[in-house]
Amino acid sequence: MRHVLVLPDRDTAEEVAEALTERFGVTEEPQLVRDALAGEDDAEDAQWLVVVEDPDATHDPARLHDLAAEYEGWREAE
Repeated sequence: MRHVLVLPDRDTAEEVAEALTERFGVTEEPQLVRDALAGEDDAEDAQWLVVVEDPDATHDPARLHDLAAEYEGWREAE
């Protein structure tokens, strides 16, 4: 399973990646990905994704959504 958390900017995404290690015990470093909005070239118009690999489905999607929501983001359903 893979979880994708969508955040408003890079700094926030980095904070969430840190929180994942502290709160959820994520051992594999989450991947940070810039996701430019359709038709936008400006770096300010980009969301950042935090991708968490969860092959054993040990992380609760609702708790991950709540974490992202604390940082004005959300968990994208895959």
